Amino acid sequence: MADRYDIRLPALKIRQGEQAIFAFGVDGKRIHEFTTVSRVHRDDTELQGYQRPEVLSHIRAIRRYLESDGAMLPNAVVLAFDDRVTFEPSATRSDLDYVIPGELVIPVDESLPDDQKPAWLVDGQQRSAAIRDADLAEFAVAAVGFIAHGEAEQRSQFILVNNTKPLPKGLIHELLPDTEGHLPTAYAKKQLPARVLAALNFGSRADGQPFATRIATPTMANGYIKDNSVLKMIENSLYDGALYQYRDPIDGTGDVDQMLLHLNYFWTVVAVTFPEAWDLPPTKSRLTHGAGIQAIGYVMDQLTDGVPAAELPGLNLEKKIESLRVHCAWTSGTWNFGPEQARRWNGIQNTPNDVRLLTSHLLRALR
Repeated sequence: MADRYDIRLPALKIRQGEQAIFAFGVDGKRIHEFTTVSRVHRDDTELQGYQRPEVLSHIRAIRRYLESDGAMLPNAVVLAFDDRVTFEPSATRSDLDYVIPGELVIPVDESLPDDQKPAWLVDGQQRSAAIRDADLAEFAVAAVGFIAHGEAEQRSQFILVNNTKPLPKGLIHELLPDTEGHLPTAYAKKQLPARVLAALNFGSRADGQPFATRIATPTMANGYIKDNSVLKMIENSLYDGALYQYRDPIDGTGDVDQMLLHLNYFWTVVAVTFPEAWDLPPTKSRLTHGAGIQAIGYVMDQLTDGVPAAELPGLNLEKKIESLRVHCAWTSGTWNFGPEQARRWNGIQNTPNDVRLLTSHLLRALR
């Protein structure tokens, strides 16, 4: 077989509004000739890819099924093509003006690395891996493809295609900052907070940025502060707190640079005031625990709401946060929440009730 060749597949071009998709059949054994599976990773701080890691046990189970009698995979795999893939309509036309029969022409260049193949596997990663590994000469599958204009659009389609599946929240949070196009309302609302979270996490510890590399995400496995805890803190402040001043409530955009200045300044004060608690994981410190992150976030809102980042040094935040020290039991001792409400230091859980309890305690202490 030549190093460069075209795979030509009978296909239907189906118009959907201003977009088009291509429906076709293909031997699953050949999908990896022209398709790459992009798993989430980062080059320095830039997000690359968007797929979940292959689940080997699931792939083995699919493979065993495929090698049995009567195996069938009725669900289509979904592919995102780049503009090297073309469609050639046939002379025969359909009676339906939104359906055009023809051939999909997919160029294959075996000398190219995986990340330069002309198609990306958006959905069907595990099925295609199982077919690839199965002891079968061929196994045809149904496929749906579309021309994507850049990886940001591919991410958007990946999220939309998987919207009804239990995608890990951490994966979604990591994808959202670099995603373009329409998103479900719940995801669209989290896009700006997720962008702020990513910027916090990929800052520099050398420059004293408190959250840098400490937030656990799929591509920051060594982080120890749960991404969802920080995301909730940012969200709360964006919609009803100190960060609201930097957000445009009409179009949902915001001044991320000013938000970062605000957050980094305040949380640096927190980290310097409680250095031991800040450097420990949630199992050993309630400051880096979900309840602590959210509660201190509300303290930030109370102390800095309406104050621009440039004016924060004038608030004497160091003294105010220092005043909380005698009221906190982040790593040992007992929380004194009032009569008959004493809790061991690690008795605080990441529940709405406990977050409210800890927040009220800290705000009372400030007053």
